[in-house]
Amino acid sequence: MKTRPPLAFESHDHSTCQKAALDCAESLRLTKWRRRVLEILLEQHRSLGAYEILERLGDSTSKPKPPTAYRALDYLVEHGLAHRIEKMNAYVACAQPGACDQAGFFFCKLCHTVAEVQCADAESDLMRAAATSGFAAERTVIEVEGVCAACQDGD
Repeated sequence: MKTRPPLAFESHDHSTCQKAALDCAESLRLTKWRRRVLEILLEQHRSLGAYEILERLGDSTSKPKPPTAYRALDYLVEHGLAHRIEKMNAYVACAQPGACDQAGFFFCKLCHTVAEVQCADAESDLMRAAATSGFAAERTVIEVEGVCAACQDGD
């Protein structure tokens, strides 16, 4: 049975992704900077580093300092609106705000698209294997690096 590719790798109306995340964020009453950081993350299904985000915040007269970006990112991650991609030391907007407790990520090393996938079974298997071996696992991070279908077709 063939499974569908994750949303970020297929053609779709991206405004729907943006609206869903912003609607979810409304109940949090985001500050100006938190909302702007979320909007920047929602522009594409790509990961962005904190300094890339910082460059896009504000204008030449009111550019915030790095702690502003980091605090906003920490808040968005804590509230399930963004994820930190460990391997890339970068951030991506959550593809399913409020419903992604056990997410993993595929990221294309060519176009830098990041796709969020649900991986509850894989996470459960890892935690079970840890417990069986006597390892006290505290958290799992599932990140898969490779080349997306669009980039493969482009070669």
